[in-house]
Amino acid sequence: MTLFLDSFWRAVAYCMHPRVIALSFLPLVAMVALALGLGYLYWEPALDGVRAMLEGSDLLTQLWRWLEGLGLGQLKTVLAPLIVIFAVTPLIVVFSLLAVGLTMAPALVRLVAERRFAHLERKRGGSLALSLLWSFGSTLLALVALVLSLPLWLVPPLILVLPPLIWGWLTYRVMAFDALAEHASKDERQEILRRHRLWLLGIGVLTGYLGAAPSIVWASGALFAAAFVILVPVAIWIYTLVFAFASLWFAHYSLAALERLRAERPPVARPVEPVAAETLALRDESPAIPPSGA
Repeated sequence: MTLFLDSFWRAVAYCMHPRVIALSFLPLVAMVALALGLGYLYWEPALDGVRAMLEGSDLLTQLWRWLEGLGLGQLKTVLAPLIVIFAVTPLIVVFSLLAVGLTMAPALVRLVAERRFAHLERKRGGSLALSLLWSFGSTLLALVALVLSLPLWLVPPLILVLPPLIWGWLTYRVMAFDALAEHASKDERQEILRRHRLWLLGIGVLTGYLGAAPSIVWASGALFAAAFVILVPVAIWIYTLVFAFASLWFAHYSLAALERLRAERPPVARPVEPVAAETLALRDESPAIPPSGA
């Protein structure tokens, strides 16, 4: 618990660092360009498809008539954008996490290592190729889990529980690996993930719930169409800052855990170099020096 809380407050403080704020704009530019480009191409077709699905349901048609009788007929025009927004939000979250992991996480880990753990030996137990493979494999599993859990989102409590849990698991998988890739060996990384699995997963789940908070801003763009272009970049930037905070939290926790793990192990004694046989022979053959009084 001490390590958990200490790394949390340190991550909060590091979020105010000018380098962290500057780095947050790198994935922001890429994600905003991607979101606006896909929105320009597919926003209207997606809305038309959702409206056609809603109008094709007899049950919903009766519901619309009842709402129109109550003077709430405008809810029909709001519902289609909201459905599209909530369907796209998990993908935006996942790609924001990957963008932070690829562009910000290495620099943030280096920042933490330079300021707190400069003495730690870098054993480079995880290569860039292995990190990419690990991230994309974990992302694929998270997307499969999101798709399979979609029917459960219709149950009101579960829609507030399942997506953050899946995002938190993905955050834990990606961020914990990246935090240890440079400094820990493969055995050390596996040992830390085994010992601290629940705490690291807890960090991921908490940041997963923090990542769900910007969805309010994101969904507001559907309600206020005039501000949609402004609110979407704001929401994506908040996602970026949340995952940057998660990267800092994992870096502080993981490197401190690595430092403790190495402190537990006794230092390896350096073997004494044997004296060469030639040296011993020279000592035996050298003439004895007579005492000074002889």
